[in-house]
Parts: sequence; structure tokens; C-alpha cells
Amino acid sequence: MKVAYIFRNDMSATFQFATMILPQLEQGNHGVEVVGMMFFDDNVYSLSSENEIGKRLSVVAEQQNILLMICDQCALRRGLASGDFSQCGSGDVKAKNTVNGVMAGCFPQLYDALAGNMPDQVITL
Repeated sequence: MKVAYIFRNDMSATFQFATMILPQLEQGNHGVEVVGMMFFDDNVYSLSSENEIGKRLSVVAEQQNILLMICDQCALRRGLASGDFSQCGSGDVKAKNTVNGVMAGCFPQLYDALAGNMPDQVITL
């Protein structure tokens, strides 16, 4: 089964993701194929270039072909993207100061990026 995760709730990236999902992905025993992850609100900080969680995830994502995306509006508000708010949802906002492989976008970009590797389920944490 293929899944995509949306990290929406406070601390879901530092708790559920960092202490449960990421170690399982690193050890190869998560039990499903993860095809994408979308980070919202303060969860975007976990993908900053200085964050150990993000550094570990970047390696796993490259090895396992996992899409990493940060909400463009959330990232702009936190200094992790370049562009302006009028560009949100257009695909023109670009991630910056993040680990390798991170895209900034909104739902249209998420759907487009996952189109070639669609999940069977989407899980929101």
C-alpha cells in the first residue's frame, strides 16, 4: 500500500513523525510505501537546513523516492521560501534554507507532484 502524510497538527512532525515514522523508514520496517509528505504551519521548520530531523528525512526521501513539500504560504511566513503571497498556489514560490529535495507549494502542486505515484491513502497527523 502507498501512503502520503500531511503534517498539519502542532508538533506532529517533531512527535509522531520524528519519533515513530522516521525511525521506521530508516530501519525499513514502516510497513507501507510512503510516496509523499506535506508539512504545514510550524511543522515546516522540521525541513529547515539546520534541523537534524530534516537532514535525516532528506536522506531517506532520496533513497525511497518520497516527495517532500512544504506549504508555500506557511514557508513564506517562516522564512523558508522565496516569493510573495500573491504567488501562493501557483507553483512560483520556491523553498529556501531547507534540506535537499524540498518543494514549496499548495494543493495543486501536491496533486501534480503525486500524479505519477498516487497514494492509496492520505493520512493527516
